[in-house]
Amino acid sequence: MNEKELYNLVNERTINRREWEQGLAFPTLMRKVYVWMALALAITGVTAFGVANSPILLQTIYSSQTALWILALAELGIVFYTSARLDKLSLTTATFLFILFSVLNGVTMSFIFLLYTMSSIATTFFVTAGTFAAMALIGYTTKKDLTKLGGILFMALIGLIIAGIVNIFMRNSMFNMIISGLGVLIFVGLTAWDSQKIKQMLLMAPDAGEASQKIALMGSLSLYLDFINMFIYLLRLFGRRD
Repeated sequence: MNEKELYNLVNERTINRREWEQGLAFPTLMRKVYVWMALALAITGVTAFGVANSPILLQTIYSSQTALWILALAELGIVFYTSARLDKLSLTTATFLFILFSVLNGVTMSFIFLLYTMSSIATTFFVTAGTFAAMALIGYTTKKDLTKLGGILFMALIGLIIAGIVNIFMRNSMFNMIISGLGVLIFVGLTAWDSQKIKQMLLMAPDAGEASQKIALMGSLSLYLDFINMFIYLLRLFGRRD
């Protein structure tokens, strides 16, 4: 065997090993995405229920707008900070911030147990779970590039946020229903788009090391936000109040 043949053989084995590592890393990372997301949803749900059943915490949070603004700004701060500093954060720190965000979001979502019946909350949750699973599967399996759809949905999301702020002052119930319906459609689409984007990013991961796991963690945060927002908008549309 000459030098060229030896080089080709070694190089081929390296490529095969890399492909094997990627093939092993991808399902592991995808599993982590959905495990982290499920845990975050569980933390949010338990926290929201706990706060809703604590008169002292409810009084502290809802007695003034200041506490709500602090919570909202803290949640936004965690998302932006984690996204901007992901490369420099350790996996442990990034995971802690994700858990903290889930807790804070649970605190702010405690109001749903005060406004809606338990049966409607449960029904809406299962409807959301089914819709989310279907769209995530479509995004994962489709061969169509959803990149352009993501750009359109992002612009629509900005419009939705602006419309929501305007309706705070208008207090128009019909406009609120329209916003809620559009919100459901936007996050249904974003679920498919995020699912495809996460798949594409993790397929390029060389292994299941810390850097790749942090990407998976951010993917789970994106899907978590899609699920939560879809749930809230569906609850506004179909939730029954006490």
